[in-house]
Amino acid sequence: MHTPKKLLPFALAAALLALPLAATAQDEAAEEEESMFSWNAALSSDYLFRGVSQNDEKPTLQLGADLNFGSGFYVGVWASNVDFGAGGPDVELDTYIGWNTDLSERVNLDLALNRYNYIGEQDGYGALDYNEFLGVVTLDETWSFTLGYTNDVYALDDDGFYYGLGGSFDVGHGWGLDITVGQSTFGSSTGIDDYMDYSIGVNRDLGPVNMAIGYYGTDSSGTDNFGDAADDRFMITFSIGG
Repeated sequence: MHTPKKLLPFALAAALLALPLAATAQDEAAEEEESMFSWNAALSSDYLFRGVSQNDEKPTLQLGADLNFGSGFYVGVWASNVDFGAGGPDVELDTYIGWNTDLSERVNLDLALNRYNYIGEQDGYGALDYNEFLGVVTLDETWSFTLGYTNDVYALDDDGFYYGLGGSFDVGHGWGLDITVGQSTFGSSTGIDDYMDYSIGVNRDLGPVNMAIGYYGTDSSGTDNFGDAADDRFMITFSIGG
């Protein structure tokens, strides 16, 4: 389950799975900023969504594309292979629409509606598709607060909230440091306990490719909910975009 790239990336979550390619020259940055079309691709040792493996702890290939409009509106699509066990879907395909704007020189606001679509499950497996509203406030391009809400979390017909705090820092010599902590809460009828997820990682551009290495985990409630899929782990991701 993917968070639109504006919501950082990709962190949050899940984050750090498709870090955007940083332009290295002012003219390249200006060209990318003005471009209507952008894309991203990533190869990762796993696909984590809020601390939980979505691909049975196996490597994943992820692809995405956005159309960005001058008014701040954008639409996009993002896909990853997934593995939820026998009979489950093979692909997650996220489609989203959003609006991004600077509220001041220091504060950015990003609002998006994301649709999680799952493809390839066998008949009788059950519905998985659902919508989520996401809002992110970013301060000084460093600190971000994320709020997610759905009235049909995991297609279980009950509420789900996500609260996330993240920080991205330049630590010198071309390295960046990223930290996240989040809390997922669920309506009582889902039977899922509220849990916390966290991560800490570093990333660096290697020519046109960004390499990210991170440590991800959940609290005991996360492992109670999802078993081994929520165990603490290291993950490495190689991503590119334009």
